Order: sequence, then C-alpha cells, then structure tokens
Amino acid sequence: VSTLSNYTSSNDNSISIDASSGISSSKTQGEAFLMARFHTFTEGSMAIVIPDGLKYSQPKLEPLNYIDQHVHNKLHKLRIIPSEICSDEIFIRRVYLDIVGLLPTEEELKVFVSDPNPKKRDALVDELLERKDFTELWVMKWAELLQIRTTGNNSNDVTYKSALLWYEWLRGQIANNRPFNEIVRELLSATGGSYESPATNFFKSEQDIKKLTENVAQVFMGTRIQCAQCHNHPFDRWTMDDYYGFASFFTQVKRKRGEDPTDMIIYDGGGEIKHPVTNQNATPTYLGDGPAEIKGTTRRKAMAEWLTKPGNTWFARNVSNIIWSHFFGIGIVDPVDDVRISNPATNPALLDALGKKFTEYNFDMKRLVRDICTSRTYQLSTKANKTNKSDETNFSKSGIRRLRAEVLLDTLAQVTDTPNKFRGLPLGARAVNIADGNTSTYFLTTFGRATRKTVCSCEVKMEPNLSQALHLLNGDSVHNRIIRGKVINKMITDKFPPEEIVKSLYRKTLCRDPNETEVSRLNHTLANAKDPKEKAVVLEDIFWALLNSKEYLFNH
Repeated sequence: VSTLSNYTSSNDNSISIDASSGISSSKTQGEAFLMARFHTFTEGSMAIVIPDGLKYSQPKLEPLNYIDQHVHNKLHKLRIIPSEICSDEIFIRRVYLDIVGLLPTEEELKVFVSDPNPKKRDALVDELLERKDFTELWVMKWAELLQIRTTGNNSNDVTYKSALLWYEWLRGQIANNRPFNEIVRELLSATGGSYESPATNFFKSEQDIKKLTENVAQVFMGTRIQCAQCHNHPFDRWTMDDYYGFASFFTQVKRKRGEDPTDMIIYDGGGEIKHPVTNQNATPTYLGDGPAEIKGTTRRKAMAEWLTKPGNTWFARNVSNIIWSHFFGIGIVDPVDDVRISNPATNPALLDALGKKFTEYNFDMKRLVRDICTSRTYQLSTKANKTNKSDETNFSKSGIRRLRAEVLLDTLAQVTDTPNKFRGLPLGARAVNIADGNTSTYFLTTFGRATRKTVCSCEVKMEPNLSQALHLLNGDSVHNRIIRGKVINKMITDKFPPEEIVKSLYRKTLCRDPNETEVSRLNHTLANAKDPKEKAVVLEDIFWALLNSKEYLFNH
C-alpha cells in the first residue's frame, strides 16, 4: 500500500519527503519526524541528518545537573555545540522576569554582579522562589488553563464572587506549596457550593460533558482527544472507545441551585453516556490505560486518584513540560497540550527525567523550577555559534522571548514608578493579580493576554505585531508613565549628573551599563542641549527609547 499512503516531514529544511512515493531526501543538518499514514494506520520515526565531512569535536562540558546531561546527549547526536554561558547581567534579568515577572532593582543588580560567590546564581534562584511574586505569577498561569473568569450573574454562571473565591483558593494552594497532584485531585473531585467550596467552580465554568472531558485531557494530560468524539483519531492512538470511556467519568456530575440564587452546588448522582456506534452505555475507562474498577467511591474521585497518582507518567510529564515551556518559550513537546504520535518530544529522555524528578519531589513545583533555572542549559547565551545557529528545538542556546502582556505592563509600572490600577484591586496591584479573565485593559489585550475562553495554550499570544509597536510608539502607555512617574525629575532634583541618569535608566530597564558607543552618542546629544529644561526633555526621550527597544521588550 506504499503508493496509497501519505507521507509527511516535520522539518522540510532538513529532510523532505515526497508525499506520494515516500522517498525522502536529506538537506541541511538537523532532524525531522517522518510519518507515513494509510487509512487508520499511522507510523513515524525520527531521522537525523549529519552532513558528509562535518568536522566536529565533542566539547568537554561539565553538566550542572541531570537536565544538562540529557540535553548534551541529544546535542552530541546532532553534532551541535551549545552556546556559551550568559553574563551575570543577562542572567539576573532573565531569571527575575521568568521567576517573579519583575526586573531587579539597581541595588539588586549591583549586589549580584559584584558578588564573587561562584554559587551566587543558585542562591539567587532560591531567593526568588521564596518571594510571593513567584506565587502570583504561577497562580496567573494556572488560572489561564483552568479558565478562571466570569461568565454571568446567574446560578449557572461563574459570578465575579465565584471567580474571585476560586482564584483565591488557587493562590492559597500554590502559596502553601501544596503538592501539585493534590491540588488537581481536590479540583477534579470537588463537591459542595461554589462559594463554600471554590474548586467546584471548575465544574460550573464548563457544564458540557464532552467539553469537560476534552478539557481535562488537554490541561492535565497534554493531549487533544476532540477528534475521537466522532471517529478514531487519524493521527494518534485515540479511538471513540477511549473518548466515551473517559467521558463516562463526568456523566454523574450534578448541579443544583444553592440558597443564594447565584450559588451552585456540585454533587455526584447518576448518569451515563452512550457510545454513538454501539448505542450502549460507555464503560468508565482511564485514558490510555484500561477499564476502571470503581468500588466505594465516585467515578470522579476514581479518575482523579488515577490521574494524579505517582505512577501516572502522563500527568507528571505534562506538568513538567508546561513548567519547562515557561522558562524556554517552547516545550519539549510543543505545543504543550498537543502530545501525539505525529508531534513527538524533541528529547524524550529529558522529558522522562523531568517527570520522574517531579514525582520524586512529591510534585513540588519549586524544586523542579530550581532544577531548571540552575541548569547550564537555562543559563546559555542567546548568541549562536556555527553549529547551532539553525537549532530552535534542542535547547543549544537560549531563545529570545517577548515579555508576556502582564509582565510587560508590570515592569513598565516598576521602572517608571507609576502604580497600576485595575477594577476590584488596590492601587499598585500587579497585572498578574487580575483574577477575572474577562477583566482587561487595551494594553493587555493588545499584547495578547489570555481571555480564558478555552484551555488552549495558544490563548496567550506571544508573537510581536504591528499594533503592539504602534501602541508603544504612539500610544499613551509609555510617554504618560514617564511624565507621571517623574523618575528623571527626581534624579535631577537630587543633583544627579546627566551621564549618571543615563546609566541609571539603562540599569533599570536593560540591567546593564551603556556601552562605549552608546555613551559617546548620548553624551553628544546631551551636550547639544541648551539648558537644563532641554536636557530633561532629552533624558525623557532616552528613557522612552529604552522602553521601546527590543532589548527591553524581550527576555534574552
């Protein structure tokens, strides 16, 4: 059936494959996943291209932990040499933005860079993990995936009160560093009123059995089973039996109005779902596993126990991949919620190791984040070498990532000394603190804040676009904050020389001093200013230019 099959390559730049004949041709150095499909049968294999005559000498690199060992092993197969370690200035900016979603202060920058301790990077990671800002950032990330947002004001809706209580419940779980599998287990088996037991809002926000089934699989297992609702998945293992067997765990979720007309009580009752082909009640079946034996418990509790138990690699690998993606801008499986045969992990051994460590750590997110941020791999420079200039998926260099909407707005407020104000939050609250996915601003919407209408990881838009550039250049967000914050006026009042003010602005925004070329150009511009008032305007222009620079808008 070879001539009747369909063939695809995940990377035509390295390996192209004729869609009808299946004949593949190697091109540039790299790898590609080659897939053949006939009717309902799918097979695939990863292939690596090493050019003839390639000169390669394996570098002598000392892994800082297990992450580096697995990354180095893969890079050796590809004959890729990783980039050098980044500077202290780049590292502190990167790790602050990634762990707490803020920039270091000038004093924090100075202390870190001047510290001779060879373990100072590890110590900084430990310090940042204990800040409440770490909690706030990760509450926001999981609130996106759980779709915490208002949907209306009736008992069937997630009201603002419900959304806020749900958000605060999640914040409490993460702030206390509760094992993540326990958080998910409680969420998926929650019963009671949506006000008294906020986790039940997960079943209030989505009441369609099929959609709820798909959401649980996508968020907590990283797999999309939507196709299997009507037919066996054409590109993956999932069948209609799998789909309806898993859906049967949610058929007995019942809802009724509480004493408060806006409250809803979630409880377990009866109910079945029929397989559309056999017209028989579907048997509760663990996804990718087998039929469930449910004795002395509810279907939901049985499913929640199975999903979050230490032996379930689906859960541990998926959460580990979500965490990894946050720090690298790309998952080991990417998108993180689309695990399938035709979208394999770029480094299966690394993903397995992260999942095992996460389980070994009793699902402690902080410990896994520490492993990631203290690895050599995380600390690599963005500057490519000859061997890794085209590599985008094997973590041989650091990626350049645009700051997400909330973090960008928070850092603008931070460096311009202009507190944010959002509905329902006190003056000075951070954008990452906004509980309701339906509460936004023009700035946050323009820069891709998730609406939380779906569980898809694609909800957060990270791609730069023209609207964003125009808003920063011509809108009032940057210019008005510079004027309102009076950062420059305060330094002028304190008798700071213009040259020192420029250095301060660079440190606040880019976490470095201006280089010789920049100093020369800026000093020349300042020298042409006729009076102190004109100098102040020039300094404001410099501040504005820094806040519009790619170096500021991106983490690198």
